[in-house]
Amino acid sequence: MVYVFLAIAIIAEVVATSALKASQEFTRLWPSVTVVVGYALAFYMLTLALRDLPVGIAYAFWAGLGIVLVTLIGVVVYGEKPDLPAILGLGMIIAGVAIIQVFSRMSAH
Repeated sequence: MVYVFLAIAIIAEVVATSALKASQEFTRLWPSVTVVVGYALAFYMLTLALRDLPVGIAYAFWAGLGIVLVTLIGVVVYGEKPDLPAILGLGMIIAGVAIIQVFSRMSAH
C-alpha cells in the first residue's frame, strides 16, 4: 500500500500544481479550490507513505516524478516547449528515480 499512497500523493500534487496556472493567481474559484484540495490530499497521502518509506526516498519519488509529470502537462495543456537541456535534465531525474528504486536498500521493496 505504501506505493499506492505515494502514487496518489504524486498525482494529487501534480493536479494541484497544474491548477496553479489555471487559477490565474487565485482569481478563478474552481482552479483555486483544486489547488487547495489537491495539496491537502497530496500531503495527507505523503504522510501515509512515510509510515514505511524513508523521507528522503519518498521525497525523491515525489519531487522527481512530480517535475516530470508537471512538465508533460505543461506541454500538453499549456503548449510549453522544453528545450534540449530541460529534456536532458528530466531524463536524469527519471534515471535517478529508477536507480533509487532498483538499487537502493533504503526503499521499501
